[in-house]
Amino acid sequence: MLSTALFTDLYELTMAQVYLEKGKVDRAVFSLFVRELPKNRNFLVSCGLELLLEVLERFQFTDEQLFYLKSLGIFKDWFLDYLKEYRFRSDLYAIPEGKIFFQNEPLLQLEGSLPDVQVLETITMNLMHYNVLVASKCARCYMASGGRALVDFGLRRAHGLDAGLYSARACYIAGFAGTSNLQAGMTYGLPVFGTMAHSFVMVFEEEEEAFRAFSEVFPDRTILLIDTYDTLKGAQKAIKLMKECVKVVGVRIDSGDLGELSREVRELFDREGFTHVKIVVSGGLSEEDIQGLISSGAPIDTFGVGTKVLTSSDAPYLDMAYKLVEYGGEPKFKLSPGKKTFPYKRQVFRFYDGGKMAWDEVVRYREGGMVELICKDGRPLKTLPSIKEIRELFMKEMESLPTALRSLSKVDDYNVIVKND
Repeated sequence: MLSTALFTDLYELTMAQVYLEKGKVDRAVFSLFVRELPKNRNFLVSCGLELLLEVLERFQFTDEQLFYLKSLGIFKDWFLDYLKEYRFRSDLYAIPEGKIFFQNEPLLQLEGSLPDVQVLETITMNLMHYNVLVASKCARCYMASGGRALVDFGLRRAHGLDAGLYSARACYIAGFAGTSNLQAGMTYGLPVFGTMAHSFVMVFEEEEEAFRAFSEVFPDRTILLIDTYDTLKGAQKAIKLMKECVKVVGVRIDSGDLGELSREVRELFDREGFTHVKIVVSGGLSEEDIQGLISSGAPIDTFGVGTKVLTSSDAPYLDMAYKLVEYGGEPKFKLSPGKKTFPYKRQVFRFYDGGKMAWDEVVRYREGGMVELICKDGRPLKTLPSIKEIRELFMKEMESLPTALRSLSKVDDYNVIVKND
């Protein structure tokens, strides 16, 4: 089991040592929330909870790690003994994965002995931040796609292998058909997709030879990349093969005017009676690009997206915070300008009008709202939903999203009423 315990900031441990030495070990509640939505986001999608539980289970200090911490000359031996015995034993409350949430709503809350939950700040923020960021970006692509298929092509430009793995999962939860990432396919049971690279076409003396070679080896999954040299000539070579009874499932266009080229290629195929051939496009696509192509009537069946989604290029971070809201049963809050926080463990109640989200109320915690007790004393209370169940929940959430919030442009913030009583 690979330990995750040093994926933390130094000050988490120095604070914990002071807490223990000064007897500050009463129960505390820390809340993870987003203060303000990015300027071009109307909502966020909860994602990453299952992954967080996995890393918290592995948040145990090894002998090697304790030796390193001792070598820093900062920590006392009795504190290192505390770390040696550390296990995740806190209560965890969360908004389930796949749910839509908004500003100032407690995505996740950890409750336990103050030092125990303090040291989890960095790893909790890191993991939840990225997964929410990408899932929310993917949701925008899903809205823009108008029911067309979306496939994650982004592993090669993700910010690290873990990011590529997590983002493939987030994409699927937020409506994508699958991923090109085989590790994600194996890890999470996701559908996997792929075509061919331009290098494959260039290796052969003739483009048609490349197409024919691929179709001979993979006769039931031949999707031809037709824009290496000339897109329309590539399409005509695909037609030639199909006239020879070679099965071609689809073609991919990765460059040029995707709208115009897709129309011309569709016309070529339809004229010859090959109406079944799908058109896949890729090449640095954003949700605005997808929306524009569909609005123009481009006959595209599938969008392969990567770089701009997995890096959330237009909004690469969230104003996410992990703040103390309760200690020893007493309220704790900040009044810092622009960084005000709200006291106490919280619950979110959502109200609907005609089946659509109307407003949310954030109140002191009681059962019955969106926030659920997931773990008690570090132990899950029930089996977490499967990734398909999370995806289905996301789809239902999207159906209840007001029309205004489905815009890719920023509208007025959804009404979140935070009550202090």
